[in-house]
Amino acid sequence: MNTGFDRRRLPIGVFDSGVGGLTVLNELRRLLPQESLIYLGDTARVPYGTKSSLSVTRYAEQAARLLIERQVKLLVIACNTASAVAVEPLTLRFPGVPVVGVIEPGARACCAETRSGHVGVIATESTVNNLAYQKAILAQRPDIRIRAQGCSLFVSLAEEGWHDGELVEQIVARCMAPLLDEAEGDAGIDTLVLGCTHFPALKGAIARVVGEGVRLVDSAVTTSKVVREHLIERGLDRPESETGHVSFLVTDGPERFARVASYFFDEQVNAAQVELVDLQHFATA
Repeated sequence: MNTGFDRRRLPIGVFDSGVGGLTVLNELRRLLPQESLIYLGDTARVPYGTKSSLSVTRYAEQAARLLIERQVKLLVIACNTASAVAVEPLTLRFPGVPVVGVIEPGARACCAETRSGHVGVIATESTVNNLAYQKAILAQRPDIRIRAQGCSLFVSLAEEGWHDGELVEQIVARCMAPLLDEAEGDAGIDTLVLGCTHFPALKGAIARVVGEGVRLVDSAVTTSKVVREHLIERGLDRPESETGHVSFLVTDGPERFARVASYFFDEQVNAAQVELVDLQHFATA
């Protein structure tokens, strides 16, 4: 009888600075219902976008240490800001655990989707300014022309549950106007990357503003597909006949987290399900 330890049944660890990464968790839950998931929201230090790269990398390492202590088989950085700086450091520091960020999958999907080679990226100002998506896209297809627009206001709309309606569409249109203005002789973008994990909550409004001719790339969807690829390649995928469960950890405000979670995650989250943790215990020496 085989009594060996079966790594396939270990959970997947997912972390973000707050609640936006729940869109990634939601897609993982849809695509891989047999997998158990642990979600960590560093709500005490949100947002990461205003912090230095050094600080964000340190926070990411603390989050990873906590999740690895909980015996996860794969790490998902469900945060664009952290993905931009922490994928390589975490891969080097924790070589036994695969690390997946949200930027590379989004860039890969963007390159595959575009037909005209003219694409747009919407994200927070921080992600736009550090050129994370631009670099990832051009590394795969140097011929692509990219327009990027900061739309940080979308984060507030998403967290307040303002996802649809005429007013929301007006705000979306106003914020995206510079991206969608067509210069003389410029046919405009044909693909748009939702470069913030909050933005899929506004996908309906964004789609109506950009029109049917523009394909949306949802980094939450593309990341979940990459996670599945990693699991299958490494023989870590859990049997599809099984059913996984979801655990929630936060560093502050379990009640608010549970309330806002309903805007991003299809399953109900009760505050009693949310465990409060202290990442300072996982600070690196």
